[in-house]
Amino acid sequence: MDLKQYVSEVQDWPKKGVNFKDITTIMDNGEAYKYATDQIVKYAKDKQVDIVVGPEARGFIIGCPVSYAMGIGFAPVRKEGKLPREVIKYEYELEYGTNVLTMHNDAIKPGQRVLITDDLLATGGTIEAAIHLVEKLGGIVVGIAFLIELKYLNGIEKLKGYDVVSLIEYNE
Repeated sequence: MDLKQYVSEVQDWPKKGVNFKDITTIMDNGEAYKYATDQIVKYAKDKQVDIVVGPEARGFIIGCPVSYAMGIGFAPVRKEGKLPREVIKYEYELEYGTNVLTMHNDAIKPGQRVLITDDLLATGGTIEAAIHLVEKLGGIVVGIAFLIELKYLNGIEKLKGYDVVSLIEYNE
């Protein structure tokens, strides 16, 4: 299945000059959403994954059906102040400022094999932060899966040394 045909592109959103890749048109097509989920599950099968991790909010949309299909748990990575129990946090640089991501401090057990999922790889900062949180808790990142990779933003450079799959690639 060519998943790219199910991605809607929105010109000049959220700001002028940005060609936004909208995955909701994959999600609202049951066949395409199932296919995408199945492809990530297939990628993860031989990695002996113990738990799936995904950053809010679109990482939940990708990771939760994958964890369900694999019969394993899901651990969310959220913005600061959104998780109710004790957390670890990681602050990272954005183009204009910083962001903080958090994870419950007991979400990952030492030695657990982790698949990180998200909708889109752009500059790589969010996933780099998620990796940091997982590894701080003693998890082993055995794979990272995206629906879309914007190759022209070169976010893959921040993920060197990790096994990464993207179901759809855009070169420009």
